[in-house]
Amino acid sequence: MFRRVLCAAAAAGVMAALSASLCSAQDKVPLNSAWKFITGDNLDYARPGFDDSRWKSIRVDKSWEDQGYDPYDGFAWYRLRIVIPASLRDRARLKDGLRIHLGKINNFDQSFLNGHIIGINGKLVPDVASIDNEYTKADPALWDLDRVYVLPFNDQRILWGKENVIAVRVFDEGGWGGMFSGDQDLQPVGFRDYVSLDYVSEPFVFLQDGLKKTVRVSNSSKTRVFQGTLTANAVSAMDGREVWRQDYQEPLQAGSKRAIEVVLPRLDQSCLITYEFASPQDGDHWAFHESTPYILTPAPRETPRLTGARIVGERPGKPFLHSITATGRKPIVFSGSGLPPGLMLDSGTGIITGRASKAGEYRVNVSAKNALGADARELRIVIGDNIALTPPIGWNSWNAWGLSVDAEKVKASARVYVEKGLRDHGWTYINIDDGWEIKGDDPRAKRDATGRIITNEKFPDMKALGDAIHAMGLKFGIYSSPGPLTCGGYTASYQHEDKDTESYAGWGIDYLKYDWCSYDKIAKDRSLTELKQPYLLMRKNLDAAGRDIVFSLCQYGMGKVWEWGAGAGGNLWRTTDDITDTWESMSKIGFGQTEEAAFAGPGHWNDPDMLVVGWVGWGPSLHPTRLSPDEQYTHISLWSLLAAPLLIGCDLERLDPFTLNLLTNDEVLAVDQDPLGKQAVPVAKSGDIQVWARNLEGGSKAVGAFNLGSQTAAYMLDPSAVGIKDAKAARDLWRQKNLQWTDGKLSLHVPAHGVVLLRLSR
Repeated sequence: MFRRVLCAAAAAGVMAALSASLCSAQDKVPLNSAWKFITGDNLDYARPGFDDSRWKSIRVDKSWEDQGYDPYDGFAWYRLRIVIPASLRDRARLKDGLRIHLGKINNFDQSFLNGHIIGINGKLVPDVASIDNEYTKADPALWDLDRVYVLPFNDQRILWGKENVIAVRVFDEGGWGGMFSGDQDLQPVGFRDYVSLDYVSEPFVFLQDGLKKTVRVSNSSKTRVFQGTLTANAVSAMDGREVWRQDYQEPLQAGSKRAIEVVLPRLDQSCLITYEFASPQDGDHWAFHESTPYILTPAPRETPRLTGARIVGERPGKPFLHSITATGRKPIVFSGSGLPPGLMLDSGTGIITGRASKAGEYRVNVSAKNALGADARELRIVIGDNIALTPPIGWNSWNAWGLSVDAEKVKASARVYVEKGLRDHGWTYINIDDGWEIKGDDPRAKRDATGRIITNEKFPDMKALGDAIHAMGLKFGIYSSPGPLTCGGYTASYQHEDKDTESYAGWGIDYLKYDWCSYDKIAKDRSLTELKQPYLLMRKNLDAAGRDIVFSLCQYGMGKVWEWGAGAGGNLWRTTDDITDTWESMSKIGFGQTEEAAFAGPGHWNDPDMLVVGWVGWGPSLHPTRLSPDEQYTHISLWSLLAAPLLIGCDLERLDPFTLNLLTNDEVLAVDQDPLGKQAVPVAKSGDIQVWARNLEGGSKAVGAFNLGSQTAAYMLDPSAVGIKDAKAARDLWRQKNLQWTDGKLSLHVPAHGVVLLRLSR
């Protein structure tokens, strides 16, 4: 329906960047075809006269891995021969310069025009800038930054009316590589390059009867006054009716800013807001779009309600930690009867600890009681060979903090679990990702005299951190790689697997994410034997560590890992490349999880990667997720249907009411944590509607009706189509209310990119 410009906005951090792909009356020259490509590195490749006739053709709307260069990390070059017409300069209404937009590049670039450097990692540089490899040591999150370089019309690097050569030197340190956004172009600078709209910095505030936020318009030009107009309006995403409109015509002085208040009625659906600028000075017009959040889940009752997994596994004699969790007014007193010998329950916290030496399945009657009432149910504790009997749910530092993570951020996340109630809904793990070790090129010692790994200054006492997390009733995760270096270039476990697992056990680690990364340089090939070998080795060492550690195989689905991951000792395994906070990425990954379904079950789970809701950014600069609210409902619903691990990847200290509500719907989380452990599969399709269903313990089914289209769609759900023809009850899980049947069917209205998530029972 429209291109959401928030993707460009997020990369700039605070201010929304202007997208060259939007409607413009100015001339522009597309740069998204006829590129040539070669792997390797040679600065001669920047020279205009270099013969690139033997180079391969390549697209610039997808990564080089998606075009047959998998796995390739390191240096590569792109070249494009293009005539820059003098008419771009001559017809420009503003004579302020030429805008060269190269799109997004993963991870780092040095860009050249006719042999002269023009930009490094998105920053314009003079022709005398150093051409070295220091640009590869920048923040890896630069992959998400649009490369825009503006040159004055009289810049000698531009050859007007003649053939020009654009060369881009790319360095990719891991995962996807290259130029991949597909919207590259040349055009004259216009007011869209000066007039920005910041609708990112401040989230919507939920009022009793509406929503409110402040957006800010700014003019970055030092000399030009913007005399155009701004029209802002909001329409219902369901029926298209307009619910708010404002027109602004006052001039915006050079270097000035203006605040605009947006006040909307509160709805149980999203509104689509358009901020449209028109500039008579240069004949241009452009727009920004955003969707409003809306809360579906009712607030928890003040009487206790038990939450979280109904089954938990541990191996005999290993340290046991599990929190019985409940919502309701504090204080809550917990009790339990039938605990395995060796385990103890703290009635004030609900935390069960100890060691259970006798194998068996124990049916524990647990209860939660406060001054207003009580709740009780059964918890199955299975002491045996398997752990991770439900998919792990928790938080991982990567999608928020990337390599900028530190112990204080981790402790703060754990505190938020308690203070904002995530723990009360069963969220369990606090996981550190890459960046806790010493960098591989750091001259300091990476290991002590006994071979034990040394943490960097950001993590001065890993055991104390683990103890603090455990004291809150939470579990503690960590990250490493089977190669010599992690993806971020930090010290990894190669040839020190035994020492690392000893350290993990001493620190109280409960979860290990083991990322393939530099093991590519160790493996002889991509045969199954080579793919399995490092994980089998680490599994052997984990088994000898003295505590249960959930083992997450992170190798991006190579060799159909779902077919052999459990045999290699994995409790979960990544089935795909890294997710990003876009509809394209999330939907491609989520709706592609079909072949893997048969291999999921208690103790072994398919992992389609971490969640991208809330404030994300891969550190240190964060932005609100670029998924619309409807897309976020789809994200959580689909991952729950897939019985996927749910690992929050945002800054927990910036949880807004919408995101917190999204993560604390107990009926939705119960689908993900269902003890049967069956993964959903697609069962019906009609136009843009896909219906996915999974069997639940007790004979009911969880069903998601997803709309992959760009308009709200009506759909009649026939329960026989999902394999439960005699269904008597239908419950909307997000709204937590029962639905009425119409002639034995359910009449649904599914928003664009949204979902209706149901539980059908006989």
